[in-house]
Amino acid sequence: CVLCGRTDDCTEKYGEKRTYVEYNLTVHYYCLLMSSGIWQRGEEDEGVDGFLITDIKKEVKRAAKLKCNICKKKGASIGCVAPKCKRSYHFPCGLQRECIFQFMEDFRSYCWEHRPVQEFTDKEPRGASQCTICLDLVEHLPVYTVLRSPCCKNAWFHRECLQYQALSAGLFFFRCTVCNNKDKFQKEMLRMGIHIPERDASWELEENAYQDLLHCYQHCDVKRCLCRKGRDYNEPDSKWEIKRCQYCGSRGTHLACSSMRSWEENWECMECRSIFTKSGKYSKQKKRALATSEKTNGTTCILEEPSPKSPRQSSGSPRSFLLQSPKIMCQSLLPCSHRELPASNRVTMSLSPVMSNRNWSLRHGRLREQRREVCNILKELKVQVKTKPARLNINAEDIWSSALKGFRQRIFSPTNTIEVSFSNCKNRSKTNTSAASKHHFFQLLMLHLQNSSLFEGSSGKNLSLDFQALEENLYFEAGKMIAVSLVHGGPSPGFFSTTLFNCLIYGPENVKPSLEDVADEDVAQTIKKIKYANSLSSLQSTLQDCCEFLAAAGCLRPVTALCDKNMLVNDILICHVIKRVTLPLESFRQGLKTLGVLEKMQRHPDVFSSIMCHKPERLSAKTICDLFAIHSSSDVNKVEGADFWMGYLQDVESGESVVTLEDILLFVTGSCYIPSVGFDPEPTIKFLHIRYPIGNRLLNCLELPITKTYQQFKKKMEFTIRNTLRVERE
Repeated sequence: CVLCGRTDDCTEKYGEKRTYVEYNLTVHYYCLLMSSGIWQRGEEDEGVDGFLITDIKKEVKRAAKLKCNICKKKGASIGCVAPKCKRSYHFPCGLQRECIFQFMEDFRSYCWEHRPVQEFTDKEPRGASQCTICLDLVEHLPVYTVLRSPCCKNAWFHRECLQYQALSAGLFFFRCTVCNNKDKFQKEMLRMGIHIPERDASWELEENAYQDLLHCYQHCDVKRCLCRKGRDYNEPDSKWEIKRCQYCGSRGTHLACSSMRSWEENWECMECRSIFTKSGKYSKQKKRALATSEKTNGTTCILEEPSPKSPRQSSGSPRSFLLQSPKIMCQSLLPCSHRELPASNRVTMSLSPVMSNRNWSLRHGRLREQRREVCNILKELKVQVKTKPARLNINAEDIWSSALKGFRQRIFSPTNTIEVSFSNCKNRSKTNTSAASKHHFFQLLMLHLQNSSLFEGSSGKNLSLDFQALEENLYFEAGKMIAVSLVHGGPSPGFFSTTLFNCLIYGPENVKPSLEDVADEDVAQTIKKIKYANSLSSLQSTLQDCCEFLAAAGCLRPVTALCDKNMLVNDILICHVIKRVTLPLESFRQGLKTLGVLEKMQRHPDVFSSIMCHKPERLSAKTICDLFAIHSSSDVNKVEGADFWMGYLQDVESGESVVTLEDILLFVTGSCYIPSVGFDPEPTIKFLHIRYPIGNRLLNCLELPITKTYQQFKKKMEFTIRNTLRVERE
């Protein structure tokens, strides 16, 4: 290009690259439009779209004297129009430096310092929402790459997505993707540098783009087609003429295949029939949605169903996927139940108490091992945390609102060290910002999330569908809070269902939910009635009763055999548990990506399931003993002190003490639980010649007194821990 000096040929970025051999001239269209010293003095068919060749050469000579403020090379033909600004640059350099070029009126250009910006108020919630063009998340930030709709409060876009949309839609079809506003939307986008070409939409210019609409549907869709020449055979004015659905016209049947005597008889497909059934306007006497055949050889009527040659599933039905996915099919091959086994083998099903205890011990041993692995992984992520503090003022009486406000602060960063101060609404008093406050804050926050409307279920919870929370982007914030809690020393959630965890790790399309995942009692009862129907008639009766529910779920389909109920139950479960919460799940996943937590979960799913789906095991004397490393000076009897310490832990565990193991941990570390990332520094014990025990929370060090008898040791421990914690609580 004679103006920018680049050989790039990217129509979306620089406009059409044109070469004129007779003038020895190559130029980008946008470079020409935006050049400051040239105007269209000719007609549209003269020169380059009205730019005369002589004027272009003069502009090249003028620009050759100007140095680009970005790349420092000559040929900068574009200047900032702001008063007293003398910056010049090439068009591609301006794009890289985030300058704005207005493709309207005088084709003004603004440098990175004087470019127009969109107004943002401090009261507007910060967070992220879906770009309605690419459906990826876009953060609500006043930056060059993000644009907000002037007509819709909650519509946000990536700049790049909008530019591609404008180039495709053209001036006549480019409008807000949410409310369809055209004038106000185009005016704001032109001001912010979006180029809207004056042409028809690309899909309107495509040759024969709508040719398919001129073809009539010619296919027989009943389950048992009687025509020997195939389902696509159509012979007018005969019994093999294809009759289309009188309502949608997108399904058909041979007259003979539906026992229709003449073309005048009406016929409708199963989908249209279900709509009329739902509305209560369907009359069985007048309309024949059943593809019936004459009763021969004892056979009765056959319900209409899409044929193998023309599979037809509703957009919400995952049936075809279930049939094609080997992963899902493998999951459905469950072991046979106790009743299904031969009598001779039933005795092997019962396990002795010894075997059960052994399996329980092995399982919990495996969980402890996995949690140690998670601890090491989270410590790798904790390296990102800087010493710069991020202070959160938390109201203990309204933990969620104050936490949300703190996490949405502009200055808040997950990589800063979190400091928490608690305030009381009644007296506005504040506690210190110690580690104890931070541990307590994360504990309260995880407890609130577990019981919030964002999740549903009893023990293992799945995401719920809360439209208000979705609009306020709370699912993203919840995922972000959980990720921050894990890395910053808070507790793990421990309440995820296996289905939710697998959706996060493997993607919702690869997960098969179970009946236990359904929290709605009415929906669960409906599924049970279908699942446990013991005859075809009772199954069809059940389906008739819940026809409206099935239609809303996109699972209404013909049933010809009792075994069809299994596929139907699977479809309902996938629709209710997974597809219904697709948007909340994606938003939640984006939040969990904070600090790289989701990526680690996907790399190590087995170990992370131990903290996301399982509650931490109760503290035991052995757990506390293993947690603390014993240090002692040379003049102290380490063995005797350790014996007193171990004996005291066993007394506490057995309930022979007024304090608990959680009290001991809280006394030393400020936390009544062991964080998934572990303690930093690691807890230690020192036996010293002191009167009473001391809990140094800054170093996580427990300093214990040397006593002559165990009773003295126990008395001092209980007195100090109980009174210290009582004063703190007060």
